[in-house]
Amino acid sequence: MKIAFFSDIHANLPALEQVLADIEQQQPDMLFCLGDLVGYNIWPNEVVETIRQHRIPTLAGNYDEGVGLNSNDCGCAYKSDEDKARGDKSIAFTNELITAENRAYLRMLPKQMRLTFSSEQEKLNLLMVHGSPRKINEYLFEDRPEKSLLRLMEEAAADIMLFGHTHKPYHRLLPYEAEGQTRYRHAINLGSVGKPKDGDPRACYVLLTLNDDATVTSPDSIQVEFVRVPYDIEKAARAVEESELPNPFAEMLRLAY
Repeated sequence: MKIAFFSDIHANLPALEQVLADIEQQQPDMLFCLGDLVGYNIWPNEVVETIRQHRIPTLAGNYDEGVGLNSNDCGCAYKSDEDKARGDKSIAFTNELITAENRAYLRMLPKQMRLTFSSEQEKLNLLMVHGSPRKINEYLFEDRPEKSLLRLMEEAAADIMLFGHTHKPYHRLLPYEAEGQTRYRHAINLGSVGKPKDGDPRACYVLLTLNDDATVTSPDSIQVEFVRVPYDIEKAARAVEESELPNPFAEMLRLAY
């Protein structure tokens, strides 16, 4: 079973188009989007309509929630007053552009999705969230203490948890003891399609492969591949610079920070 996941497009249509083209070549069995379709670029409607046309099961991100509610707050954590001022301009710009139909779609997106896979040996529980199981805008960074991440996943009954929001991809394998065996939970951050922050400006998505005998006691039976996809970054950056959006958003795309 091969499943593709992506997140955090942030109105970057050129990046989304290239990612979907790449995913089509991979021919996964299933495809999911973990939210934040809008914000920070000029194509919020086009991105939403592309997701809808492809009938991709999609979660609400914190930005989607804010725009869906026609709020001036995207639920983002900004490090400075300058960052917040730029963020305020972004959500105001998005709220002006978004159509009523697409706003209603964003407002109705679910906050979580779950899949359960059964093998001859046991069940695997997979949870999809945007930020964390507790809050849509909670950041789960890679340096989160192992005990904390394990506790979070245990409380959420998740053997495999996929999420976004930080725009920094990683896969952490988390061992724990149960019934005299070493078992493993998988915490997988998808990175970002349209606004990477890990120094690599290419779009990012994840291919998850579950072997026929996938189990929590065999970490190699669950494989995670981060796929990086080149796209026309200059087109997306110039679109920012030619709009009312703050110009620093363009450099963020070029340099992936």
